[in-house]
Amino acid sequence: MKKLKTAKPSLGSRLFFSHIIVMIVGLLTLLAVGKISSPRFFALYLRQIEVGGWRVGEVRTQLIRRFEDAWSRGALWSVVVGATTAGGLSYLVTRRIVKPLIQMEEITKKFAAGQLEERVPSSEIPELDQLATSFNRMAATLEGVEQRRRELVSDLSHELRTPLTILRGYLEGLSDGTIEPSTEIYDRLAKETTRMQRLVNDLQELSKMEAGYLPIDARPLDLRPLLTGIVQRFADQLIAEDSPKLLLDVPAEAPMVNADPFRVEQIVVNLIGNAIRYTPEGSIVVQLRSEVDKVWVAVIDTGQGIAEEDLPHVFERFWRADRSRNRNSGGTGIGLAICRRLVELQDGTIEAESQFGHGSTFKFSLPIANKVNKKT
Repeated sequence: MKKLKTAKPSLGSRLFFSHIIVMIVGLLTLLAVGKISSPRFFALYLRQIEVGGWRVGEVRTQLIRRFEDAWSRGALWSVVVGATTAGGLSYLVTRRIVKPLIQMEEITKKFAAGQLEERVPSSEIPELDQLATSFNRMAATLEGVEQRRRELVSDLSHELRTPLTILRGYLEGLSDGTIEPSTEIYDRLAKETTRMQRLVNDLQELSKMEAGYLPIDARPLDLRPLLTGIVQRFADQLIAEDSPKLLLDVPAEAPMVNADPFRVEQIVVNLIGNAIRYTPEGSIVVQLRSEVDKVWVAVIDTGQGIAEEDLPHVFERFWRADRSRNRNSGGTGIGLAICRRLVELQDGTIEAESQFGHGSTFKFSLPIANKVNKKT
C-alpha cells in the first residue's frame, strides 16, 4: 500500500507556533516560580514586620491566603493580556518574514513560465533584502543569457540561410537543366560549403571557450619572432600594386609575455585578416609596445573605419556595421568575439579605436612573464 503523504506545515505556521511555544514556556515558568516563591517571600516579610513590633499572628494565615488570591487574579490577567499581545506580535512578525519569501516563490514560478523580467522587491529585513538582491542579480544574468541565446539562434539562422539558399538554387538549376554545369558553378558551390563549415567550426570553438573547455598552454613567449613570421606570411600574399602595405613596428628588445603561442597567433592572424579585408589601400602596421606589467600588440590600419555608434558592438557575435554587405567578403562575423575570449583566457584585455573613414586600431594586452617563468 502506498503511504499517504502528510502535508507539511508552512514556514509561516512553524514560525508562529514556535513563538507561541516560547511564550507558553515563559508563562508557565513565571507562574510556577511565582506560585511557589511568592507566598513564602510574603510570609518572610510578615515575620520581619513582627520582629519590628507589629502583631500580625492572628491574621497571618488570612493575609497569605488573600495575597495568593490577589496574585492568582493578577497572574491570570497577565497571562491573558500577555498571550494576546505576544500572539498578535508573533503573527505580524511571522507575516513580515514570510511575505518576501512568498513573493520570491511566486516570481520563481513566473521565471519557470518564461517571464524573466520579474524582480523581487526590496525588504526592510537586511538578510532578506540581501537575498532579494542576489536573486535579482541572478535573474538579470539569466535574462541576459536567454537574450543572447535568442540572438545567437537568430543570427546563426540568418548566417546559414544565405549559403543554403544559394546552394539550393544552384543545385535545383543543375538538376532541372536551367543551369549548365561548369567549373565556375562548382567553385561557387564549394565556396559556400567552405563558408558554412568555417562558420560551424568557429561557433564550436567559441562555445568551448565560453564553457571553459578550451585549454590554454600559457608559457614564456617572445613575441618578436612570432609577429615577424605572421607579417611575412601576409606580406607574401599582398603582391598587387594597389594592396595595402603591411609594416612591422617592434622594438629590438621587448619583454617576454606569459601566453599561448598558438592562441596569440590565432588572434593576430584574425586581426590582420580583418584589417586587410577593410583596407583596400594605404597601410597596416603591427605594433608592439610594453608597459610595466603588460605588453600591447596593436594592428593599426588606414581603412574604412567604424562609426562611433557601432564601436561598442565590434566584439559581439555576428556584428556587422553594414548588415547588407556581401557575406563572402565579411567573414563569419564571430572572429572578433573569438579574439576577445582568447585574450580574456590569457588574462589580457582587448580594445578597439576607430574613426570612420580614417582607419581603425585593434589592440590587446598580454601579461609580462615573471622571473620564475623566465627561468623555467
